[in-house]
Amino acid sequence: MSAPASTPPATAEGDLLAPDAGTKPPGPTPSQSRFQVDLVAEAAGVAGEKSPNSDTCTVPSSDKASTGGLTETDYGPGGEEAKGRFRVVNFADPSGATSPEGDGGQNGDTVMSETSLHSSTGGQHHYHYDTHTNTYYLRTFGHNTIDAVPNIDFYRQTAAPLGEKLIRPTLSELHDELDKEPFEDGFANGDELTPAEEAAAKEAAESKGVVKFGWVKGVLVRCMLNIWGVMLFIRMSWIVGQAGIVLSCVIVGMATVVTTITGLSTSAIATNGFVRGGGAYYLISRSLGPEFGGSIGLIFAFANAVAVAMYVVGFAETVVELLAGADVIMTDQMNDIRIIGTITVILLLGISLAGMEWEAKAQIFLLVVLITAIVNYFIGSFISVKAKEPSGFFGYDGSIMWENMGPDFRGETFFSVFAIFFPAATGILAGANISGDLSDPQLAIPRGTLLAILITGIVYLGVAVSTGSCIVRDASGNINDTVSSLFMSNCTDAACKFGFDFSSCKNSEEGCRFGLQNDFQVMSLVSGFGPIISAGIFSATLSSALASLVSAPKVFQALCKDNIYPGLEMFAKGYGKNNEPLRGYILTFGIALAFILIAELNVIAPIISNFFLASYALINFSVFHASLANSPGWRPSFKYYNMWVSLAGAVLCCVVMFVINWWAALLTNVIVLGLYIYVSHKKPDVNWGSSTQALTYHQALTHTLHLSGVEDHVKNFRPQCLVMTGYPNSRPALLDLVQSFTKNFGLMICGHVRTGYRRPNFKDIATEQARYQRWLLKNETKGFYTSVFAEDMRQGAQYLLQAAGLGRLRPNTLVLGFKNDWRDGDMMNVETYISMIHDAFDFQYGAVILRLQEGLDVSHIQGQDELLSSQEKSSGTKDVIVSIDTSKDSDADSSKPSSKATSLQNSPAIAKDDEDDGKAPTQPLLRKDKRSPTLPLNVADQRLLDSSQMFQKKQGKGTVDVWWLFDDGGLTLLIPYLLTNKKRWKDCKIRVFIGGKINRIDHDRRAMATLLSKFRIDFSDITVLGDINVKPKKESVTAFEEMVEPYRLKEDDMEQEAAERLKNSEPWRITDNELELYRAKSNRQIRLNELLKEHSSTANLIVMSLPLARKGAVSSALYMAWLEVLSKDLPPILLVRGNHQSVLTFYS
Repeated sequence: MSAPASTPPATAEGDLLAPDAGTKPPGPTPSQSRFQVDLVAEAAGVAGEKSPNSDTCTVPSSDKASTGGLTETDYGPGGEEAKGRFRVVNFADPSGATSPEGDGGQNGDTVMSETSLHSSTGGQHHYHYDTHTNTYYLRTFGHNTIDAVPNIDFYRQTAAPLGEKLIRPTLSELHDELDKEPFEDGFANGDELTPAEEAAAKEAAESKGVVKFGWVKGVLVRCMLNIWGVMLFIRMSWIVGQAGIVLSCVIVGMATVVTTITGLSTSAIATNGFVRGGGAYYLISRSLGPEFGGSIGLIFAFANAVAVAMYVVGFAETVVELLAGADVIMTDQMNDIRIIGTITVILLLGISLAGMEWEAKAQIFLLVVLITAIVNYFIGSFISVKAKEPSGFFGYDGSIMWENMGPDFRGETFFSVFAIFFPAATGILAGANISGDLSDPQLAIPRGTLLAILITGIVYLGVAVSTGSCIVRDASGNINDTVSSLFMSNCTDAACKFGFDFSSCKNSEEGCRFGLQNDFQVMSLVSGFGPIISAGIFSATLSSALASLVSAPKVFQALCKDNIYPGLEMFAKGYGKNNEPLRGYILTFGIALAFILIAELNVIAPIISNFFLASYALINFSVFHASLANSPGWRPSFKYYNMWVSLAGAVLCCVVMFVINWWAALLTNVIVLGLYIYVSHKKPDVNWGSSTQALTYHQALTHTLHLSGVEDHVKNFRPQCLVMTGYPNSRPALLDLVQSFTKNFGLMICGHVRTGYRRPNFKDIATEQARYQRWLLKNETKGFYTSVFAEDMRQGAQYLLQAAGLGRLRPNTLVLGFKNDWRDGDMMNVETYISMIHDAFDFQYGAVILRLQEGLDVSHIQGQDELLSSQEKSSGTKDVIVSIDTSKDSDADSSKPSSKATSLQNSPAIAKDDEDDGKAPTQPLLRKDKRSPTLPLNVADQRLLDSSQMFQKKQGKGTVDVWWLFDDGGLTLLIPYLLTNKKRWKDCKIRVFIGGKINRIDHDRRAMATLLSKFRIDFSDITVLGDINVKPKKESVTAFEEMVEPYRLKEDDMEQEAAERLKNSEPWRITDNELELYRAKSNRQIRLNELLKEHSSTANLIVMSLPLARKGAVSSALYMAWLEVLSKDLPPILLVRGNHQSVLTFYS
């Protein structure tokens, strides 16, 4: 058969799948397609026309294909890579000679795909080669196509126990052009295997001849043995004595209702897909996610381990009582319990280690003993013996039944008696806990569990009614306590009818020794043969101990396999054909032995009961949660459940926890919550499609739709930023600053425009989308990554401005990095850059530009990629983000207009594209180039790297200077306010600078102070600048003129027609008229830069009103020159312009 799907081919060097692999080696070479199949001649004439090198061959028969009888051959370079994924078929020449060399178009070899090796119908597929289009087809029900028919093997997660996973043809393989190479490595539909699933696949492959149980042996027997505990024989009669027949039946009924609801919920979850080993842990974790599953799995495994000790001590106590009755005591009572308990648990461990088969045989034997004991009791209850009458047993009688109908609580209450009984009803998960050892868990768990609850419930009710109908509450055991005829009229008890009066012992201080209220061994008295009841007690305790001893390691093993808690991996290893968790058995044995040696289990018992109840509550809640989330994946084949009944069951379980023992319930909740918080914080790298995810989506969708129906209000305005970062890790400073004022407050979308001359690989864009989104999450950046493909930057930006976001969760502010290198490259890039700002205003967006003197783009720095993505690599995810390689794009991305150090002419990507002859390379977008040595950074790059991380540090005491020169609706003021509310910026004070007239400075300052106080924005200082309109220094003006000189049109020096032609071809050029018209505005920008250097040269951040340029009137070169001269040689500066709609209000 084909190699396992999880083995990827080693195609890194490009020998196998390179578009142009150069000269082909002699002999057949592996083809690019994984859907090539055997060659079949269309007709005899076609075969005659073919060259000898491409002779036809016979179709291998189905049985040969299915037994893997295909010959593997070595193909020299690249041949080993082929074996990783494909089974290569070597075709013999009909004449008996092997083809000496392959033809370039038609190689004699073909690669049998996994699809073609498995026929879902069991019949033989016919294969056909189309000589005209040079394509291979698989004939599916007479139609030439590689489109596959539905098959269960396409839907498997792993090479699971039930069969092997096949890979259906991808959409690319069916849809893409034939000259393209659509065949990508990896799994269809993103079904990558987690380490746990890979281990499961490996186990499945090795586990031939495994022992699997049906629903009777695997579930019914185990559940019945676990539910019928010691309570049945030594406490049930006492409960009837205390609560009476009616309330005893109510107690049994209440307990059965809780367990039945839980059984129905367990059945629903167990039938919603394939169930692996792990029992309650597996069911809860796959439904509610690893947080709940991990916390409950640990305490459930621990509870089972301690339950072993509880049951063994119960057994040892019974044995010691019997020995004491025969005057056989080894040391003293406590130590005898410890000795017998230790010997017992060692024997049970031996049975468990012998394997599940032996353990199952032991369980069957114990069940036979237990059923014999129960039958023995019922037979005995019908045999009335005179000798037993003084002890209170008179046989079935209406007067006894009527007397015992009501309660007679002595030092107890209804709830305290219920608390004593309820643990007897637990044990319903005994079958589910060994789900991995069941042949068909989906059938076995519902049928076995529910039938066990029904049978045990009937038996408990039968025992309650039976004991209450034939045994009186009090008896002395004295044969002389008879009623004389003289006092017959004063005797009102039911025993008087049979000639006994037990009033003497009732009234004495010692009390009566026999009867329902006083003698725990009443069932031994009633039974036909007393010792069989003792054997039943032994059977009940040992079977429960054995079931718990098996359950605990199985659940713990499943928990460790999922690697929820670090350091527990060693317990995940299994041994033998059944994958037995031997290490888990030893650990469980150790825990049980420790608690046996304590021998005081009255304290631990209620905690264990609460641990089990917490598991039941979560199983019920899982069903409610999954139904509430309304996920299409929630389709249990077991239909007899109801989400509200399950919720009621969860609430009942919680109530019962507090009824049994309030402090134990509190302790259980604290432990579960603690473990939940730990697992949530650790964020295990698993994705099980839990109902938590489904409900999160459901709520997000509901709230987004609800939000869309509400009009925006100024009080609820939030800056929702579209940040043109390119790749998110290429401009860390821009990302960090915007994150500082949007985190937990507003929306941030990282926009990326991919441009190029050739058609994009849209599948790669989708892959990158997921990869970079994961990078943002790993770096705890609260934002989204969105990329688009466009012909140029401006078109891509327009796409994002129009389409980014959803409903009310849409950007309202465009954030750009300043284009530091605008004078170095093509000025059309500047035209595009300025046009993006104009487009933002056209779409009613605000605009924000960040300038750092060192620049923003660090993508060209070697090694920076590893630093930025250390979290992604350490997480162990499959696609690791490493260095940026722009070879996917032929020329540009959204980083180019504001890039400082990369240009198209110098980019190695262009040369590479030429070599590749315009075909898309198959390497991943982000890869590490191991051949290039790490070079020391130059001074400029080192400064750039340092500045790129400046907003990641705490800012310390400093200032954020707000130059609020023009009223844009308040965004210029709102952003610094939000910044200074954050932890990193909270020590910075806001200083406000406004323009004004020299003779009105005090008035303007007071007016601004009033406005800021009404806005409730704290500030440390307000400065009114009266000298904004003073002429700038002569040298500053000269420097500006020199800067714009190369970009002037100089239309006065040429003919009008030539000037117009030049302006049309180079629209960014500055006309003489325009320069003169806007000279005052140019001088203002130069003067503002001088004032900024004077007042704010030490600020941590400057936030300043962005100057506006009228569209169509101011050329892009002049506007860019304004921005350049305004912001040069300053600390980090944020140029902000809102959309002139109010974002601040002083109304409540």
